[in-house]
Amino acid sequence: MNLTTDEKIIAATKLWLERAVIGLNLCPFAKAVHVKNQIRYVVSSAATHEDLLRDLMRELEVLAETPAINIDTTLLVHPYVLTDFLEYNDFLDVADAALEDMDLEGALQVASFHPQYQFAGTQPDDIENYTNRSPYPMLHLLREASVVQAVSAFPEAEKIFDKNIETLRRLGHAGWNDLGLVKASPLLEN
Repeated sequence: MNLTTDEKIIAATKLWLERAVIGLNLCPFAKAVHVKNQIRYVVSSAATHEDLLRDLMRELEVLAETPAINIDTTLLVHPYVLTDFLEYNDFLDVADAALEDMDLEGALQVASFHPQYQFAGTQPDDIENYTNRSPYPMLHLLREASVVQAVSAFPEAEKIFDKNIETLRRLGHAGWNDLGLVKASPLLEN
C-alpha cells in the first residue's frame, strides 16, 4: 500500500497521539474525542507564514461552524513552515490575533506542539519539553466549551501539567524512544 505524504504525516500524528498523548495519559481528555472520531486532521501545504495563517483561519471557521459532535478539535499539521521552534513560537501571537480578529476569542483556542518544543527556563533536551513535542509542527484548535466541560469533569485538572512532567521524568529519554514514534522527518530538513 503506497501512502501519500499527507497520509504518512497523519499516520505519524495519530501514532504520537495514541502512544504518547493517550498512552501516557498526557491529556486525559484526548481519548474520548479520539475514540469518537471527533478529531479533524489537516495537513497544510503552506510554505509561508501568510499561507499558514490562511489555512489556520479556514480551519478555525470550519471548527466554529461544525457541531462538536462531528468535529470537537482539529490538529492542523504544517510540516513545511515554522520548522524552527522560535519562529513557530512567535507565530503563536499571530494565531491568537487571528482568533481575536475573527471574533472567536473565548469560543476557540490554539494549543501548541512542535518537534523542538521548549518551555522557558529549560534546556533543549530536558525531558519535560517532550510533553509538547509532536512529530511535526502543529496547531491544536480547541473549543473553549469542550475544554471547560472536560476540566470540570476531571478532578484536580490543574495538576495535569505537573503530573505530565513527573511521568516523563520517570519514563526518561530511553522510555520515550521506546514508544517508537516518528522522529523529525526529512520534510523538516532544508
